[in-house]
Amino acid sequence: MNDKQDERMGTLPIGKLILSMSVPAVAAQLINLLYNIIDRVYIGHIEGYGSMALTGVGVTFPIIMLISAFSAFAGMGGAPLASIKLGGKDYKGAEQILGNSAGMLLLFSVVLTLFFQALKTPILYAFGASDNIIVYAEDYIGIYLIGTIFVQYALGLNTFISGQGKAKTAMLSVLIGAVTNIVLDPILIFVFQMGVKGAALATIFSQALSAVWVVRFLTSEKSAVRLRLSNMRFRPEIIKQIAALGISPFIMQSTESLVSITLNSGLQNYGGDLYVGTMSIMTSVMQLIVIPVQGVAQGVQPIISYNYGAGNAARVKEAFSKLIAICFIGTFLLAGIAVGRPGIYARIFTDNQELISLTCKVMPVYFLGITIFGIQSSCQSTFLALGQAKVSLFIALLRKVILLIPLALILPKFMGVMGIYRAEPIADIISVITTAVLFFITFRKIMRDMQENK
Repeated sequence: MNDKQDERMGTLPIGKLILSMSVPAVAAQLINLLYNIIDRVYIGHIEGYGSMALTGVGVTFPIIMLISAFSAFAGMGGAPLASIKLGGKDYKGAEQILGNSAGMLLLFSVVLTLFFQALKTPILYAFGASDNIIVYAEDYIGIYLIGTIFVQYALGLNTFISGQGKAKTAMLSVLIGAVTNIVLDPILIFVFQMGVKGAALATIFSQALSAVWVVRFLTSEKSAVRLRLSNMRFRPEIIKQIAALGISPFIMQSTESLVSITLNSGLQNYGGDLYVGTMSIMTSVMQLIVIPVQGVAQGVQPIISYNYGAGNAARVKEAFSKLIAICFIGTFLLAGIAVGRPGIYARIFTDNQELISLTCKVMPVYFLGITIFGIQSSCQSTFLALGQAKVSLFIALLRKVILLIPLALILPKFMGVMGIYRAEPIADIISVITTAVLFFITFRKIMRDMQENK
């Protein structure tokens, strides 16, 4: 990182810095979201079988999330560590972290592709597929898995670009693939009449372009942290550091997969395909709400990491206070629409009136707790930025594994299918309160230690 970039991260007014880094980061997250959202929008409107195809593709979501979770393990585990190294002027250490993360992503790609290709059919049935929709699920995921290596590198390594403070470059890497996907989807799905296979093919081709862009940038002189083959040789001490921090975002994303499995299978058992279809829609809406907030958090994370590494407690405090305000307002407004006017979201994904009607009934219940989720998102991101692996891990486990999954299994026994939808807000509210208390206790201690070590 050059001196000008150092000065920018360490001295530019926090508000202006957050704006300059968060806007591209939010745009990048939203653009990345388009990969799956656009697929589902087009698939849901295929004449004759769109609603069934949408439900089938929705069942593949746990596999897609697991693949993304492994990219987060290496990328989000390594990028904050590299940012801290940059704050301390340790450029060699930052490059070693990048190289080891890239090596991990390559290994993950091979293992995940072979595993899911071999077992996709029984896995999809276990994830909530029925005989009516299995063909659509198999067609989509079978092609998607071919591009696992591209997904790993496009998502996992892009965090090292934004971690340098180059948010616009990180946004461009996602924009290239998303625009390609938007263009290819209708051509392959409708013009060439490939259906869900066309949607999957468009996605992996687009991810390949993004991956090439990311690797090309990280190996160029424009990058402050260079990707070098010599640094891809695994170093146990570095892998341990990446794993300690990466386990939290990994669990956050992989438990999304586990939650999706639990909810889909429960909805299939207590309701049927139509209820599984509502979850396909609401999963997409959940991403539309949460992803922008995560984009802001991703944009602010390098600011907190850099100034933490530089020992500037005042700037760390200011960055967090602005982050939590933005995240809370964001989720409150976006989730508020889902609670108050669910039809706005539902009609984006389907024109099936029966599916729209049911979705409008259950969406206000499901999204009630998400209105305050911005508090947890900002605290979780700041824990990661400060290298607090153990607390981040607990928070990641709390909402999904400790609360939501057990509730989703227990409540429908007493409330029927609506118990599955009610499990989400109960878990969200308890988790947000617990996270907020833990964060402010831990954060005050960290700030006090920083002041004493000056």
